[in-house]
Amino acid sequence: MRHWEDVVRPCVRLARDGDGPVVGRFGGPLLLPAEVPDPATPYVATIDLAALPAGSTDLPLPPDGTLLLFAIVEDDCDYADAGSAVHVPAGTAVAERDRHSSWWSTVDEYREKIERFPQGPLRATPDLSLPRYCEEHYSADLHWEAAWPTRSDELRELLRDARAGIAGWGTLQLGGFASEEVVDLHDPLDAVVEQATRAAADGKVDFAVSEEPADWVLLADWHTDISGWEGASVHWALQRKDLEERRFDRVFATYYWNP
Repeated sequence: MRHWEDVVRPCVRLARDGDGPVVGRFGGPLLLPAEVPDPATPYVATIDLAALPAGSTDLPLPPDGTLLLFAIVEDDCDYADAGSAVHVPAGTAVAERDRHSSWWSTVDEYREKIERFPQGPLRATPDLSLPRYCEEHYSADLHWEAAWPTRSDELRELLRDARAGIAGWGTLQLGGFASEEVVDLHDPLDAVVEQATRAAADGKVDFAVSEEPADWVLLADWHTDISGWEGASVHWALQRKDLEERRFDRVFATYYWNP
């Protein structure tokens, strides 16, 4: 039990089914303050932060207001720019925007897929999030060695059994470990940090970016369950200090697609 307590993290899973409280919705009206530019990627969801069950994540989230998430799942995103997030403080004046204002919606192929984004209320279920646990043989046929964390066989089996019961496709998760445990031989958070570091090196952002994953947190991830993008997941992350300072404009996002 002590080993178990040492590795789990709290998270909250948001899905259209279940019997938890409604804390937001997939889709619906896109409501933003006038001074916020049109997001570069399509609208995914709005979350009412005040409605989240108390203590459901270990993230220093704002206590109120709405969190809006945006994302695309395409190969053109190389600098952890597959999505973004906007926090609208409670009481802020907002106006409805065109949900299809991003460039992606101007291309028929993408527009058709974007229109398949899920719609409907999101219900919250507090949960415990489990770390990655892949065995070494996963990378046996590759040209480099993946440094997976060492777990005992007994703990690995417990993690596998527990993960088998976790809600999967179509679920949006706040906090915890990424539910897609490995992407291209990286922890998803490591992959965000790698691309964000590249963005900083290439002058794509004008603020300091840490190369240490320990300085970052997973804000959210989403198993998309979208026809045409089956097998895709999106991961939003930011530096912990930026989250504490409410700098949601510094959120990075990556995707992983395994058709």
